[in-house]
Amino acid sequence: MKRFFLATAAAAALMAATPGLAVAQDTASQGVQVAPLGFQLRTLPNGLQVWSRPDSSTADVTVQVWYRVGSKDDPEDRSGFAHLFEHIMFKSTRNLPEETFDRLTEDVGGFNNASTWDDFTNYYEVVPANHLERMLFAEAERMGSLVVNQESFDSERAVVQEELRQRILASPYGRLFGLYMPREIWREHPYRRAGIGSLENLQAATIDDVRRFHETYYRPDNAVLIVTGDFDQGQLDAWVDQYFGAITNPAQPIPANDVAEPATAAPREATYYAPNVPLPAVVVAWQTVPYGHADRAALTVLDGILSTGESSRMYRSMVYDTQIAAQASSTPDFAQQGGSLAAYSLMTGDHTVEEGEAAILAQIARLRDEPVTAAELQEAQTELVAGLLRQRESVDDQAFALGYALIMTGDAATADNEVAAIQAVTAADVMRVARQYLTPERRIVVRYLNEDQQPDGVPAEPTAAQTGAPVTLADLATDVEIVELAPEDQRIALPQPGPERAVETPQVVERRLANGMRVLVAETDGLPLISARLSFQAGTSDDPVGRAGLASMTAGLLTQGAAGRSAPEIATDIERLGAAVGASAGADFTSVYANSPSDTFDQTFALMTQLVRSPDFAQEELDRARDQALDGIRVSMSQPGPVASAVAARAVYGDAPYGAPGGGTVDSLPAITREDVAMFHAGAWRPETATLVFSGDIDPDTAFRMAEEAFGGWVPSATGVAMSDNPAGVAVAPRVIVIDLPGSGQAAVYAAARAVDRADPNYYPLLVGNAVMGGGYSARLNREIRIERGLSYGAGSGLSARQDDGILTAQAQTRNDAAAEVVSLILAEVTRLSAEQATADELAPRRATLVGGYARSLETVDGLGGAVANLANNGLPISEMADYADRVRGVSAADIQRVAAAELDPALFSIVVVGDAAQFIDQLRAAHPNVEVIPLTELDLDSAALR
Repeated sequence: MKRFFLATAAAAALMAATPGLAVAQDTASQGVQVAPLGFQLRTLPNGLQVWSRPDSSTADVTVQVWYRVGSKDDPEDRSGFAHLFEHIMFKSTRNLPEETFDRLTEDVGGFNNASTWDDFTNYYEVVPANHLERMLFAEAERMGSLVVNQESFDSERAVVQEELRQRILASPYGRLFGLYMPREIWREHPYRRAGIGSLENLQAATIDDVRRFHETYYRPDNAVLIVTGDFDQGQLDAWVDQYFGAITNPAQPIPANDVAEPATAAPREATYYAPNVPLPAVVVAWQTVPYGHADRAALTVLDGILSTGESSRMYRSMVYDTQIAAQASSTPDFAQQGGSLAAYSLMTGDHTVEEGEAAILAQIARLRDEPVTAAELQEAQTELVAGLLRQRESVDDQAFALGYALIMTGDAATADNEVAAIQAVTAADVMRVARQYLTPERRIVVRYLNEDQQPDGVPAEPTAAQTGAPVTLADLATDVEIVELAPEDQRIALPQPGPERAVETPQVVERRLANGMRVLVAETDGLPLISARLSFQAGTSDDPVGRAGLASMTAGLLTQGAAGRSAPEIATDIERLGAAVGASAGADFTSVYANSPSDTFDQTFALMTQLVRSPDFAQEELDRARDQALDGIRVSMSQPGPVASAVAARAVYGDAPYGAPGGGTVDSLPAITREDVAMFHAGAWRPETATLVFSGDIDPDTAFRMAEEAFGGWVPSATGVAMSDNPAGVAVAPRVIVIDLPGSGQAAVYAAARAVDRADPNYYPLLVGNAVMGGGYSARLNREIRIERGLSYGAGSGLSARQDDGILTAQAQTRNDAAAEVVSLILAEVTRLSAEQATADELAPRRATLVGGYARSLETVDGLGGAVANLANNGLPISEMADYADRVRGVSAADIQRVAAAELDPALFSIVVVGDAAQFIDQLRAAHPNVEVIPLTELDLDSAALR
């Protein structure tokens, strides 16, 4: 139970300003030196490029294979084909049965994934280093002897169709960014087709097409193998020769594919309509340059000045000053054969897309007509460089940086030169590229409106882009060997893993300040990055009745004014320092965080301190933040997933504090006053209940000195605010609830029930039990719903353990007509968890998944700091971080069954389905006659009754 109590304070005392600490205003350091990635190249006789780099600082290894084939290579009338094939590559090979890749990765504490881009498809794994040989064997298997049979082809095509429905059709802006924007930017180049394809093209694909596609593109001379981590170089070379050296290339050449997109000769525009678009949107785009072009760096910096961060021009003008947009940003897209820059905005209130277009064009005109300031240039460069550092914290990130450079330019030095190229950009360069590429005659405008604004007689837009393609089915290889899974006694055996390497957790040093603040330091070697996290024992469950969103609003306002300095000034400081600074409120705690390169951390931490101790909470900032939050709610409440999540919390907790939406509602946010915010901050943000965690490139003595200077003189006030002592409330009866969202592209299905608190002895058995049921690709839920039936892009479950009763949620998104079936499948797996014991083959992999994921989270400075803070905030010993693996491995199948039977009664689970109810309500009602149907327009999240 939550046991932190503070008395109510007088408003006048809480409104008094706290003396602020000075924030240094000197210029952030320039000319950051980043060591080269340091990979070495070896090319096999069959043309396979092998890039490798040993790294003994990690206990893991990453294996990545990048193929020079992407969605631009989809044959005509087969859009989405490269992406479909990415899925099939995880099926069987001559010597490996289906799902082996998950056995080799997830089941040993690693992970695997893949992605399809315009120009390439990449496959990547991270595993404990002793499993390297097994991964090389497996990657060579699917390159040289992939099995493509009718069953796997049909199941993965169904999964991809569900992915399309989820990402494109069920998302309010999925059609805009996934379909319509590329369709308008490109007229001839296959970049105009959606990488995920169309339902029609996917349905038209045949198994013969797939086999020919693999034979054409998945070959050694069209691939790059990248390996980095803890290994011996000589041993790696021998394994690569053994497993990849014998793979041959087909005689047929790779089809040529380098379409010359004609330059935009005159401005063009288009308007599209779609269901459930909560805010109108507009995109203004220009074709620019490919990735390897010398002007890419200048355009990247231009984009940073235009829209990166809250001090950027678009945010400052459109979101902050005029408040005509809920979101205003831009995105540069540099592909292998061409590029673009697209600026977009989601409009607020009654503001129109025409206003958004005019505002965007005004900012573009400024870039063309006047030089950017030295301060703007430096802020953008520092922020970009800091981002590059953060993208290289793990071995897989480093390999990804190399692979992207190789595919896009063929030159590994491109990755090593990124920082220098960004820092070399001048104000004149920014103006030059703006004048050269962002011209009125090259402008492309896409407007996006809700379907109720569509004029009569205007037909709906097709989801598939109808255009020719340089590659046709006739271009694919015709001489294809059909591979089948060999009989078990004839398969080549997998190599055995090598000796396991012990993983050590960083040492944590602790002190306590005189005012009670707890300070912990976890020093690490590696990149020059430092993270600080200051947590308070107050969260969204402490929001007063009728003021849901107060804790979140208080945290969000922290960067919007402090010690008399404005939000734009603070945003400028953050970006100038290459920092990430902010705050967020969870159910039980609020955390303020700061992350920056080591050479600017002193200034970053001083800024964080000033924000914590001297926030202004200006009325105009509260009004602005409230309006932005309301727009965000409108967007999220047009999507089945977020709606289902919010409704599930109310169904489980009723009118208890945990049941209220932490971000507030359309009714609670307008009720929050400046006095509410100031009282909550002064009474709940107190040093005696606070924990400060440093992690990364900082020694304990330095950290303790900084903590003392910043917070040692912070005297807690004598009074406070009332805090919730029973946030989970009493148990409530389960419900079956349907939220009707007509026109929704998919239905979200949730099953949720109370679970244990974080300090409960049953936490670890339930954690592992949840992993068995829904914690990973090969866990029970995903296996039944995605792998076996193709009903969802992904199904899983999650355990949210809190200071009071937590919540366990199982969920999936599926096509509307399958919603009732998915409900039954989820409930069956909930029942199975207590009805039968997990097998050893199930349990060992799920334990390894948890242990491996936790270990990887500690490899980044933010992840390490978050883990330490989580233990401290919940009153748990920090030693539990080092004991985590043993605790997880100590959970038995009997433990899981016992705890599931005690804590997860299937009859106590509430069911929530959000989607187009007309397509599933009869089936659902037949199984659950007590179902409640609530139209989305009548949903009231302020009430436990929900209406």
